[in-house]
Amino acid sequence: MKDAAPVHGMSHPAPAFPASPPSDWVVRWSHLLAADATVLDVACGAGRHMQWFAGRGHAVTGVDRSPEAIAAAGAFGRTVVADIEAGPWPFAGQVFGAVVVTNYLWRARMADIVAAVAPGGVLLYETFAAGNETVGKPSRADFLLQPGELLAACAGLRVVAYEDGFVQEPARFVQRIAAVRPAAPAAGEPERHLLKGN
Repeated sequence: MKDAAPVHGMSHPAPAFPASPPSDWVVRWSHLLAADATVLDVACGAGRHMQWFAGRGHAVTGVDRSPEAIAAAGAFGRTVVADIEAGPWPFAGQVFGAVVVTNYLWRARMADIVAAVAPGGVLLYETFAAGNETVGKPSRADFLLQPGELLAACAGLRVVAYEDGFVQEPARFVQRIAAVRPAAPAAGEPERHLLKGN
């Protein structure tokens, strides 16, 4: 592996995976997280969302089945190598202040993912939807949300924002949701989930 240019007399190895920016959807709704929220990034890959939330001061955990991806993601928080499709859910009984999922769908784990959202916590989920088979991959129905499927999976949460449609650049069909698990309101006051971050 080629070394990166030295920084202040030290050389740092080039990352095994190039850094990519966080999802616009995740960035847009990050303000919903409490300041001390712990974050679980499901199918985290090289950790682009772990990096985003760690940079905002959150303690982050990422899970992925790729040891190579997890090695890169480990720079941003705690990591767990696990095949959540073939093995057990590694976070049974644990909850997080936020759960983040992008570009990943395994229906058998959807209930576990939603259950991992703590009271007052946030689910930020964005993945491919039916129709994507007409523009590229993934194209198998196993990996494409059907109309309303993400809303139905989040029935126990309060939906703050939801989109189901076509994005031009890059061309893809997506569903995405920002939803909060209700917490006990303070003294009769309704919970306030700002629709736009400051």
